[in-house]
Amino acid sequence: MPDTTLARIDAIGAPLPMPNLDTDQIMPKQFLRIIDKAGLDRGLFHDLRFDETGEPRPGFVLNQPAYREAGILVAGPNFGCGSSREHAVWGLQQYGIRAVIAASFGEIFYSNAINNRLLLVVLPQAEVDRLMDAVSCEAPPRIAIDLQSMTVSAGKFSAAFELSERHRRMFVQGLDVIGLTLTQQAQIDDFARRHHSAQPWLHEMAAKTMARLAGH
Repeated sequence: MPDTTLARIDAIGAPLPMPNLDTDQIMPKQFLRIIDKAGLDRGLFHDLRFDETGEPRPGFVLNQPAYREAGILVAGPNFGCGSSREHAVWGLQQYGIRAVIAASFGEIFYSNAINNRLLLVVLPQAEVDRLMDAVSCEAPPRIAIDLQSMTVSAGKFSAAFELSERHRRMFVQGLDVIGLTLTQQAQIDDFARRHHSAQPWLHEMAAKTMARLAGH
């Protein structure tokens, strides 16, 4: 399970105002032909970052000097819509993106991101627009996302956000989904004991059935 707590993220924020940026644009299909997660940072926003000859597009935000070390994206609405490819999340993380702030996200992308501990922050569109303006300059202020106070701040900008307590605990305590489940190990064991005491014939039923089938 992860052993890195993440109560606060402090990083350069890059403005990416495009609405409906789907997972095919985040991680094009040609980068899915792999047997592990390695190298997905090269595919991140590939067709937006590079031209047909493989040269960086100077107009794309992550190619601009002020944002080359960006760790947070301030994105347009419905970020991560489209297919369910988890590679989009892995590519963002491998590139160094630790959080994305937007007014809304694709539903499956949201689950994939949170479960992989890529923080997604939902703010009203008016607040996202204000933050977008704040970081759209030659010397953008760093964005701080605090999971203790549940606030986002950058220069004079400050806004509160919400995150389910389950997901907040995963970030703050350095847990993945399995690790979060294991924090309830005592309750799980107690339930199993009571369940098998009330229905003893169900105890290890699968193992007994397999053993019986193997005997034939």
